[in-house]
Amino acid sequence: MGEQKVSLFSEKGAMQRFVKCLLKDMNALEYMLENDWFETDPIRIGAEQEMFLVDNTTLKPASISMELIERMEGAPWLDTELARFNLEINSTPQLFEGKCLTELERETEERLQLIRSNLAEFNADVILTGILPTLRKFDLEMHNLTPMVRYKALMEAIDNHLEGNAYELRILGIDELLVKHNSPLLEACNTSFQVHLQVAPSDFVHMYNIAQALAAPTLAVAANSPVVFGKRLWHETRIALFQQSIDIRTTHEHMRERSPRVSFGKHWLENSVLDIHKEDIARFRVLLSANEEEDSIRKVKNGEVPKLKCLQVHNSTVYRWNRPCYGISDTGKPHLRIENRVLPSGPTVVDEIANAAFWLGAMVGMGQTCPDVREYMEWEDARDNFGKAARFGIESKFNWFDDKRYTAHELIEKELLPLARQGLESRNVDSGDIDKYLGIIEDRVKEHRNGARWQLKAFTKLMRETSRDEALSALTAAIKKNQWSNIPGHCWESPELHDLEDYKPSDLRVDECMSTDLFTVREGDLIDLVAEMMDWRKIRYMPVEDSDGNLVGLITSRLLLRHFAKRYSINSRRPSLVKDIMIQQPIAISPEASIMDAMATMRDRKIGCLPVIKEGEEKPRELVGIITEMDFLRITSRLLERLEKQM
Repeated sequence: MGEQKVSLFSEKGAMQRFVKCLLKDMNALEYMLENDWFETDPIRIGAEQEMFLVDNTTLKPASISMELIERMEGAPWLDTELARFNLEINSTPQLFEGKCLTELERETEERLQLIRSNLAEFNADVILTGILPTLRKFDLEMHNLTPMVRYKALMEAIDNHLEGNAYELRILGIDELLVKHNSPLLEACNTSFQVHLQVAPSDFVHMYNIAQALAAPTLAVAANSPVVFGKRLWHETRIALFQQSIDIRTTHEHMRERSPRVSFGKHWLENSVLDIHKEDIARFRVLLSANEEEDSIRKVKNGEVPKLKCLQVHNSTVYRWNRPCYGISDTGKPHLRIENRVLPSGPTVVDEIANAAFWLGAMVGMGQTCPDVREYMEWEDARDNFGKAARFGIESKFNWFDDKRYTAHELIEKELLPLARQGLESRNVDSGDIDKYLGIIEDRVKEHRNGARWQLKAFTKLMRETSRDEALSALTAAIKKNQWSNIPGHCWESPELHDLEDYKPSDLRVDECMSTDLFTVREGDLIDLVAEMMDWRKIRYMPVEDSDGNLVGLITSRLLLRHFAKRYSINSRRPSLVKDIMIQQPIAISPEASIMDAMATMRDRKIGCLPVIKEGEEKPRELVGIITEMDFLRITSRLLERLEKQM
């Protein structure tokens, strides 16, 4: 979050005082820029490594971040994240030269291994991936919010500005995700590898615009977040999910524009870093207050460098994919950085450093060869390219300089990799580092395969062989196993079900294994239609719902057989309707129930299926899924296969 000591506004005057402090920070920043207070040399790089914590047995999220941090006695480089199953490592800033990339990899690996060794006590491990495949919607309820004041304050502040009655996800990929959620904790779905590049103030506009242009190809080659809640969506679904997870807007009849707090931006940067902060202050209401306010104007007048706490708090609640950052170096001088937030976590540490090397090198190389990106490329193309990269990853097609059109792999191979090499060489980065990390990007492009393509191909294959939950577990197990080999993700073998050594479905909830792609009928539909539908779709159970989506009945193949036998015997020609033969108010189960409860209910009641309903005031029996004996047969058959192999 940046500034740690924050809170909601406690009384009426608090917001006014904060805004006044915020405006002072802006004036102080402007003064320091105009009077050359900022550090311009040496240039440093840095990174933030976000991760998921998972249970070794279930491969589901392990909500133990606070316990782990306590065990590690508050390691200064280790920090919490929004959810209790996330953590973040802050790397040591490195001079952008020599073996800085190897050093960044070494430090990240060492710190991850130290975390792993401490996680052993909790039977847990770390997973590096943009979105954890086994993450479930109910993992994102508020009980998993990290118990710290700043996170609670942020969630409440966003909730207070919500225009509708829920947060909505609407994402279309191979599959489609349409779902509501009751809190902005959906944001915790995402983990990234955020790379920082220090930039001289005089170069900031030039370099920031280059970062915007490079966001799309960098994202395309690094994409690693295609599976959410068992749905195959965008190659880098983090981009859509992060925006929508905290989007407080709702639809209106008018066409007034409202900007989301997560965005790529609206135009090229024109004058200075101040333009970004001015726009963000003008567009977005302040959400949080800094507990410790400083008089930055007074500090500047006394020749002291201010921390600009209020500005940093507000900046931390506006999520640009390329974010400007202010800091104070060990020298005591202030500095500016560009934070690249587009890169996902994983698949391995060496992949992440390769992504960083490509972006950093291309930034410097393009900065040296392109005087002003605005003269070669339309803003609309940069923004459109970014959306394409998020959706299609390495399969994207881009509009580039001088309106040339490239596939992602053509652009990276022919234009950007040579620029990245040139940029790293100009910074005197070790030649071995350059060859190693850019070589990974080059191989990815030649293989036309990154983390997202590997996950999509693997998950599709696994789904043909087993249930959704076991497929997700097998996918996660393969990521967990492969990431510690540090073999780049494009070289990973496709996972096999037998690689999932310890799968225990008895702990599953009904909503993790129920069918949600439902065929339903209404009470007034013809029985003949129902019979044809059940024959066409090869299903034995047909839920009956009303116009509001509430479960009111159930048709079974046995009921149909009895109906047609009876109709044939009495030679009746009267049209029969669903309501004439359906089971009224059939036995149903909650999505939160365990599958063991579902199995016991079906066994005791001697029934072959359970419609799954969500109870609420507006919809007392809303139909959300169905679970049948075939679902349990698939689970049982896989367990028997495992037992046979163990004998």
